[in-house]
Amino acid sequence: MLFRSRNKMDKSIDIVIRELELKDLEDYLYLNHPSREFQKFNGPYYAKKSEAELREYVENLKILLLKGEKNVLKNKKIIANKNTDKIIGEVNWYWKSEETFWMEIGIVIFNDDYWGQGIGYKVLKMWIGEIFVNNPKLIRIGLTTWSGNERMMKLAERIGLKKEAVYRKARIVDNKYYDSVSYGMLKDEWLKLKF
Repeated sequence: MLFRSRNKMDKSIDIVIRELELKDLEDYLYLNHPSREFQKFNGPYYAKKSEAELREYVENLKILLLKGEKNVLKNKKIIANKNTDKIIGEVNWYWKSEETFWMEIGIVIFNDDYWGQGIGYKVLKMWIGEIFVNNPKLIRIGLTTWSGNERMMKLAERIGLKKEAVYRKARIVDNKYYDSVSYGMLKDEWLKLKF
């Protein structure tokens, strides 16, 4: 999938969602480092991989890619700059309830040079569209974040997801409680949206 956006240097770029490739591994390791700024917002209440664990994970991805496997990230894909083919971030999905055709999705922009450029909005639209097309039985998608990630909450609402649940004081970040916030969209609602 392809979408045109602009970066901070005001150069027109094309955004793609694609599989991780062997040539990406060095950048993937660098951009996922535990010290990166995005780690403060992307589920900071979960345990993060140490640098050593991250290196081992990427080495295992390399082994799989060298064996010829394509979909090594399984339920994730890379967001890349089509012009440079460099990694910008990642999208993902997982089943919340496969029995009721309910999937959760997520997005993270690893490279903070691309923050505030509207790329998250464009990519999330692409990802939701791809998820619904590739899963024709899917009834709904959800996106869950935390009240400390105001950008993600605004993004979810801008896309048209509806706030469906707030779990008060469900997350702890830097010894402070935050709410867990869940958004959702039905497939028929998505099909009615005009972008």
